[in-house]
Amino acid sequence: MPQIWAGVDIGKTHHHCVVLDAEGKRLLSRRVLNDEPALLALLADVLAIDEDAVWAVDVADGVAALLISVLLNHSQQLLYIPGLAVNRASAGYRGMGKADAKDATVIADQARMRRDLTVLRPDDEDAVELRVLTSLAGRPERRPRPTDQVSPVLHPVPMADTFDHAPPFR
Repeated sequence: MPQIWAGVDIGKTHHHCVVLDAEGKRLLSRRVLNDEPALLALLADVLAIDEDAVWAVDVADGVAALLISVLLNHSQQLLYIPGLAVNRASAGYRGMGKADAKDATVIADQARMRRDLTVLRPDDEDAVELRVLTSLAGRPERRPRPTDQVSPVLHPVPMADTFDHAPPFR
């Protein structure tokens, strides 16, 4: 039986994570950058509280893809709570204001209390695709340089002066 629940309110550039214990007491509340090192640090901090954690997110694709991939690659139990369910449930949480921390608290608390939530598994088709994409993302030969991506759009002469290499002429 899990002893802690980590609710993550998903944002475009940042997420907010709140960890609750079995009684609903807040153990951790943190805003975290949506990049792999920051997410790995968050994972380590949550697992330092208790290794038997249940994670819950309110978005299961798009901007949540990196977080989901990190959690599934580290064999974490992950639940999905639809954003509409979070919105409806948050009406019952008074005095917390409208903030990412409130939504993350609602997500964690709903994961703690409800037993009907969707479990995201590593063998799901979307999860497999995310693992493949993120495994390729870390390989330098697969990642184009940002200047190579914009060089066809911009004039090549100023680009060569600005960056450490001349862009390819096309």
